[in-house]
Parts: sequence; structure tokens; C-alpha cells
Amino acid sequence: MKKTIAEIMRIVDGSVLQGSTDTMITGAAGLGDAGEHDISFLGNTKYHNLLRTTKAGAVIVDRKPAIEDSFKPTLILVKRPDVAFAEILHIIDQEHHGPKTGIHPTATIDQTAIVDAHTYIGPHVVVEAGAHIQTGCCIGAGSYIGEQVSMGKGSLVHPRVSVLRGSRIGERVIIHSGSVIGSDGYGFVTVDRRHRKIPQIGNVEIGNDVEIGANVTIDRGTTGATRIGDGTKMDNLVHVAHNVQIGKNCLIIAQVGISGSTIVGDSVTIAGQAGLIGHVTIGDGSIIGAQAGVIGNIP
Repeated sequence: MKKTIAEIMRIVDGSVLQGSTDTMITGAAGLGDAGEHDISFLGNTKYHNLLRTTKAGAVIVDRKPAIEDSFKPTLILVKRPDVAFAEILHIIDQEHHGPKTGIHPTATIDQTAIVDAHTYIGPHVVVEAGAHIQTGCCIGAGSYIGEQVSMGKGSLVHPRVSVLRGSRIGERVIIHSGSVIGSDGYGFVTVDRRHRKIPQIGNVEIGNDVEIGANVTIDRGTTGATRIGDGTKMDNLVHVAHNVQIGKNCLIIAQVGISGSTIVGDSVTIAGQAGLIGHVTIGDGSIIGAQAGVIGNIP
């Protein structure tokens, strides 16, 4: 990134509290690490003292801080510093990891698969029969896209991801390395003290703007679908069992386990290492604390 503070102000819809708008900004960093050509932000008042020592060229704030006259960085006033800083990081990320196109010669793509234009298929990717990868998708090295998988526009699959048979991935979905989408659900019947596998013939359906962390496992439905709603964000090492239904805009933190056929409403937060028993319902807007064990419905 190479932008003046004046250009950044227009991007984040901010105004200058003090300082020059001509300074050139080339990067972004925390208050303690920033240099004279970096932009930073103050998102929590407990870090206010760092304003006295930061070397940042500009700092995004939501109010005028009590600082000495010798304070040098330009202050940019916005309503939400965290949102404005995220917008700057998005610009930097796009410059470093912008869209790529093309199919690597080591990729294996079945002749019946459909790979739309402006899509990138990386080294040693396998795309099986009947899969459809829509425009703007990026499939990282060593990933596997199974039979009849559909992947919506602009989705990003990092290296070493498996998206298994029949999975439906929405638009602008991000799946991080090591994750498995559509593995068999844990289903067995016991006959004469022996455990007999129940075939898992359903699938997984993931909505738009979902992010799946690293080493997440989402099992297919026994019949029907395991569903993840639009805008839901999952941290690393989450397990979602067969036929779970997760609503829109949920936050699911690391090492959460959700047992089969549980229904999670919209805008639910589930903190780290929480476990949910199967066949329960979690109401919209619920917050489940870290390491909680949920054994009943939450309205």
C-alpha cells in the first residue's frame, strides 16, 4: 500500500483531528510496533498510554485523546476505529494476495467438471466429476474437490483442504488449511454388542460469507444436510457433527464441539472448548461461555 493520509481519510470516511494529511502511509501495525510510515488505531482505552510513545505516522481514533502538544502522529477521527483499521488491512491484503487465475499443470480435473473463467487451481489439486467451481474462486495447492461439489463465486480454499462429495459451498467463503468438509457423520447402530456403521448419504451446505478456520471438520448429514448459515465465522479446530443446523452470523471459537442434530440460532456466540450435546436447540443471540457443557435447550 502507498497512500497519503488524505486518501486514507476518504477510504474510511474520517476527518483529521490534528497533523498533516500529506504523510505517505505504506503499512499498518499496532501502536507499539508502528513506524513513521505505518497507520495504527486506538480501539481500547487501556492502550491509551501507547499514544505517548508510538512512532506511527497516523493513528485512527474515535475521540480526541488527552495528549501533549508534542504528539506527532496525525489523528484520524472515525466512528469505529476497529472497522476503519480492518478496511485498511483489507486493502493491504488484496495487494499482497490479489486474485489469481489459471490452472497449474499438475492439477487433475475431471473432464465433466466445470471450472469457470477467472479461477485459480493450484498445484496438485484434484477436482472430481461433476464439480462446479464458479468464477473468482481460488483453490490452494493439494486440495481435493469431490464429486458433485459446487463452489460459489469468489470463494477461497487454502492448501490441503478436502471438500467431499456433494458439498455445497456459497459465495465468498474462506476455508483454511487442513479442514475437511463433508466427512462421514459418526453414526452406528449396535447389534449383539457389535457396532454397525450407518451410511451417511447426506451432504454439507455452507452459506455465503462464511469463514472456516484451520483443521475444522464438518460432517455430512446422515440424510439431508448439515448447514452453516450466511456470515458465520468458525475458529480453528471446531467440530460440527452430522445434521447440525447453524444459523446466520454466528461466532464459534476454537475447539468447540457440536453434537449431531443440534440447532444453533442466528447471531450465537460459542466460546472456546464449549461442548453441545446432540438434539438441543440454542436460541438466537445466545452466548455460551468458554468450556461450558450444554446439555439442554437454551431459549
